[in-house]
Amino acid sequence: MSKTQEVAARKGLPGRKAQAARNDGLILEAARAVFLADANAPIAAVAERAGVGISALYRRYPSKEVLLRTLCHEGLRRYNAEADAALENPDGWRGLVGFLERVVDADVHSLAVHLAGTFTPDDAMWPDVVHAGEVNEELIRRAHDSGRLRAEVNPLDLGLILEACSAIAMPDAERTAQLRRRTLALLVAGLEVEGDLPGPPPEPGEFAWRWQPRG
Repeated sequence: MSKTQEVAARKGLPGRKAQAARNDGLILEAARAVFLADANAPIAAVAERAGVGISALYRRYPSKEVLLRTLCHEGLRRYNAEADAALENPDGWRGLVGFLERVVDADVHSLAVHLAGTFTPDDAMWPDVVHAGEVNEELIRRAHDSGRLRAEVNPLDLGLILEACSAIAMPDAERTAQLRRRTLALLVAGLEVEGDLPGPPPEPGEFAWRWQPRG
């Protein structure tokens, strides 16, 4: 069940509002599957997969741009929610590792990898973008304080780890999940304090280019 559907169920929305909430959840789930497979897919493919009329889709999302932006914003909110939960763990190292495991399992980062540059972020996303940066810094700070994280690892390294895991895609979803977790375990082992890392760490703004509109 999607976040939208869960909210509708909790609130006990009546009649048309409940149906609209269910349709919204179906549309977002379908859009995720369709656009992760092909970012250039037409919006009609989303309506077909969701089992809703194209007019119902357009009433909620007047353009593909709006749908893509909403989809990525939902992913960003999920990322932040997992990060906030990780900060409640008194063990900074376990909090970081648990966060990475949950985000990889939820396949949140695939949205950024596949959809960056296909839409223009708006001001409504900015507070969540800022929050993501803040929680990343705090997760890394706490992991450093635990004494188990390499001193040269910085918050932007998290994006590289998640991107590496999201790149693994097999025909079978269960096998994909297994291999992503295995890869994450190997990468986490490399985060601990031993040896030197090659090359400098990522720099602020180094990955901003991907959000520029694609020509």
